[in-house]
Amino acid sequence: MFASVEPSHNQRSIVMIDSRALDRECFARSIAAHRAGMTVLPVGSLDEWTAKSREGNPPSAVLFNIGGHKVTEAGVSDEIRKLVSSFGSVPVVILADTDDLAQILNALEFGVKGYIPSSVGIDVCIEAIDLALAGGIFVPASSVMAMRQMLASGMEAPKPMAGLFTARQAEVVEALRRGKANKIIAYELNLRESTVKVHIRNIMKKLKATNRTEVAYKINDLFPITSYSQRGFS
Repeated sequence: MFASVEPSHNQRSIVMIDSRALDRECFARSIAAHRAGMTVLPVGSLDEWTAKSREGNPPSAVLFNIGGHKVTEAGVSDEIRKLVSSFGSVPVVILADTDDLAQILNALEFGVKGYIPSSVGIDVCIEAIDLALAGGIFVPASSVMAMRQMLASGMEAPKPMAGLFTARQAEVVEALRRGKANKIIAYELNLRESTVKVHIRNIMKKLKATNRTEVAYKINDLFPITSYSQRGFS
């Protein structure tokens, strides 16, 4: 059984959250073998960490391994937001099996301080953690190059919603995704609140959704790129 070592004052403690016991314990052992002074505390969930943690002894950083899941999946996105909110100024870093640019942008928008794909080695992983601890944000080089190529070629960001919604509906959808109330949407889009309600009803029909929350979940699954993909509607 893996035994966690309590960190001393000159050590940095990293909470590793992964529901898979073997994966998280192997990761913790790898970090310990490659970096002295960095202790990894593997847990299966935020609740497990809360039960084990001691008041006044917060971790230096939090790693959340989502494996093959997408950042935009309802349960995953909710957990990421919860971690960022719960740990406050402590940086949260995502570990994932994909380096998809859209997923990374979503993760950064949720407030994480790093996105480490499983394609990198342990040394790069440690450097990424160090960067987050120093106040920086790590993203994989492959994703940065993908963005650079897109900008260099003059490509516009895709507009996937254009084929499903009208321009105004797409603006309302983006506002719903951000959790804005009808009054705020009406004010920002210069519409009557009754008109906003009509747009929302039509959006729900198109998505076969029963409420606003379901609209947001379905939009995140269908169109994982956030506001970048809605800009430019006329």
